[in-house]
Amino acid sequence: MQDSMPKFVPLGLRRRGKRPQGSEARSGHNLTLLDGVARGFYWQHLLDSGAMHSGSDIARAEGLHHSVVNELLRLTLLAPDLIERFMAGQQPPQLALIWFQRNPLPLDWAAQRQMLQGFEERA
Repeated sequence: MQDSMPKFVPLGLRRRGKRPQGSEARSGHNLTLLDGVARGFYWQHLLDSGAMHSGSDIARAEGLHHSVVNELLRLTLLAPDLIERFMAGQQPPQLALIWFQRNPLPLDWAAQRQMLQGFEERA
């Protein structure tokens, strides 16, 4: 026998784990930049392991333009100490992922450090 009365189940919703507005600026971490670096290293791993054969293959699989993949793959060439600074939230505030996507990145780590110092001097 079916019950003709609709059943009511009380349900309480709470937001959990959501960051409040502006928390990225307070923490000092540039999450967009860190995400770009992480994606670049993940994609480089896919290439090194043979799971993907080219940046174009990755772009197709991710639904991205191949230039985006290539720009983020360049971030794997950053000096390890610079990446550590980014992970610690110690990058210059005006340094953003878009800068790396629109400007050439020196291959020499000393030149990269000088580039970063130029951002710090402007602050």
